[in-house]
Formats: sequence, structure tokens, C-alpha cells
Amino acid sequence: MKSNYDILVIGGGPAGALAAKTAAEAGNSVCIIEKRPAIGTPVRCAEGVGKELLKQFIKPDPRWISAEIERARLIAPNGTTVSLEQDRAGNEVGYVLDRKIFDRELVWQAAEAGADVIVKTRATAPIMENGAVRGAKVLSVGTPAEIRADVVLAADGTEAQFARWAGLDTTVPLREMMSCAQYLLTDIDIDAGSTDFYLGNDVAPEGYLWIFPKGERTANVGIGISGRKSRDGARAKDYLDRFVAKNFPNGKTIEAIAGGVPVCRPLPCTVADGLMVIGDAARVVDPLTGGGIGNAMFTGRLAARVASGCISAGNCSKKALMPYDTEWRASRMGAFLERNYKVKEYFITLDDAKLNTLADSIANISLKEFSVSALIRELIKRNPKMLFELKALKDALA
Repeated sequence: MKSNYDILVIGGGPAGALAAKTAAEAGNSVCIIEKRPAIGTPVRCAEGVGKELLKQFIKPDPRWISAEIERARLIAPNGTTVSLEQDRAGNEVGYVLDRKIFDRELVWQAAEAGADVIVKTRATAPIMENGAVRGAKVLSVGTPAEIRADVVLAADGTEAQFARWAGLDTTVPLREMMSCAQYLLTDIDIDAGSTDFYLGNDVAPEGYLWIFPKGERTANVGIGISGRKSRDGARAKDYLDRFVAKNFPNGKTIEAIAGGVPVCRPLPCTVADGLMVIGDAARVVDPLTGGGIGNAMFTGRLAARVASGCISAGNCSKKALMPYDTEWRASRMGAFLERNYKVKEYFITLDDAKLNTLADSIANISLKEFSVSALIRELIKRNPKMLFELKALKDALA
């Protein structure tokens, strides 16, 4: 292990891997440290990503694509199904990945570009000098060490410990931390070309339950519910178990995971002197869907480009690194995050009766192109009696 790099990346997920690859290709010395003993495990997401979004960063490869999705279906509490076919759903449906292989591919590409990769190595504290981050103290396979760097990219996921240790407020309100559980089920009857989302307070209070196919008779079946609902006594796992027992009584569970997903607004600031925060650690998860793979890759690549320029200029202060924060907020991604946050805040207030009313009103929609904004406009147009109540959705489009 070397003790000095231009850039140190903490976390080997999609954000960290894209950042390391981008920085190494720009000629920087880069090191990725990953606290787990293997890249890509355990899987901690539903593994879905939009096709066009993914293609911005990597060429799709059958080796790490478990399923190609043809449609997305929303199922209301009363069973009403809103089907969004691929030719109309565009980027909203896409691929279900095999994250174990996908994440390793991204890190392999970073390594091939010149980045060092060290697993079973976790950051324990930032190295601070005059209020600036200058690297990290680490524990590598049980051995303490220090890795110094001009810029540290914190890509340590939902926990976001490193940014917190460096002085940034990474707190997520309890009600905005989704409590999640997921099973990889096999030997089940599913539509292998459809991602299904079940809504309703009896099914998934202030959240949703999903079925993401990973083959003809295999799927990620998971749930995310509001943290405060979980606190009320029923766990995400309890809701999931009840759904599985009813719908897939003979399914075999070959993997089970649990965790939290932040569905809040992004961090107020994602840079500090010598530090940039990317991916889930920056809270750039889509607050409406809980998806974060594409946003993680976007912020990782952008942060690396800005950091590389600052290192060349010899200035890695917060002010010099600030274009990263400014640019992602001004991007299409930044606008979508704010809009989807407002939409999410509206939908979690709805009882099952109102969810049914809205679903019934658009059950047979035929949009030229599906998008969240197009769907919201259709809901407003088809529910004039709820116009005042739907004002929150209308404001989200403004």
C-alpha cells in the first residue's frame, strides 16, 4: 500500500469506481479503498437502472444484465394496474443488473485505467490539517495505516460516515430514511419482462413493494417503507413476508438483504476543503423511486473531473472544488431530484382510497412519451375534483 495519492476514493461502488476510472484516465494517481472483502457483495439494492442513463457511462454487457425490461406496472391497492410499455416508458424502464458482476466490472475498468484497489480496508478517520482533509486513517486487514491525498472522494454510501467525521451534516430525518428488505426468490411465477410496483398503506406504508425480474422464474422481491412506519411496530420484513406468503408461497429464498435508503433532499453542500461527497453519501438517491445507480455514476465522474482540474491548478480548497456542487445541482439530475422530492412528499400523504382514484383515472392512458412530468399532467387533467389537492404536484412541475 502506497501512502500518497492525488485522489483517495472511499468506497468501491458505482460512484467510487467511475470517479477512480475518470481520475486515473486524466493522469492522476488514484486509490480506491473498500471496507468489504469483495467488490459488489453484499448486494444492497433492487438492481434496476434506466437503459439510456446507463449507456452514458458504460456499454451494456450481457454478462451483468440479468433482465431486459419491456414494461413497468403500477398496481394500486384495489388491484388497478397502470401499465407503461417500453415504447412509451423510455428511460423509466431498462435493465435489471447483476450487481456482483457489474460493480466488479466498473472497478476492473478503474484498475485498468491505473487506479490501485485495496479491499478489506476501511477509513477510520480523516487526516485533518488546518481544517482541510488531507487523506484518511485506515484499517487494512487489521493493520492501521495512513493514506494521504490532495482530494478525498467520499463514496461510502448511505452511512456517509467519512463526510460526517470531516464535519459535514449528513443526518437523514427518520421519516426520510426508507427501511428496506429484499429477497432473491426463485421458482416463482412472474412476468419476466415487467418491473412491478405495488402501492398501498396495507402493502407498503409510505413506500412501495417491488418485483424486479432476474430471469424467467427468479426476481428481486423487496419493499421500502417509511422509517417512522417501521418505528410504529411493523418492520419492512414483516410486510414483505406477508406479501410473499400470499403471492409466492412456494418460492425459494436464495438471498436476503436489509438496509436503509435515504429519500431526502441531497446534502446542503457536497464539498469541503480537500473533500468531495458523491453517490448515496451525497444523498442523490431519487427520492421517488429510491434508485441511485445512475446518479452515483454521474456524480462520481463529475467530481473526478473537477478534482483533477483542481489538483493540476494546485488548489483543492472548498472554493476551488465548488464547481462540482454547483454543476450537479444545475444539471438535469439536480432538477429531477428536487421535482421528485416534492412529488414523493405529496404521494406519502395519500390514503388508499385516493391512490385508487388516481390509478383508476389513468388506467388506460396512452401517452406519446412517458415521464414523471407527463404522468402528473395527466393526473391533474383527469381529476378536476382533486385540483386543489393536486396543486402540490402542479407546483412540482414549476
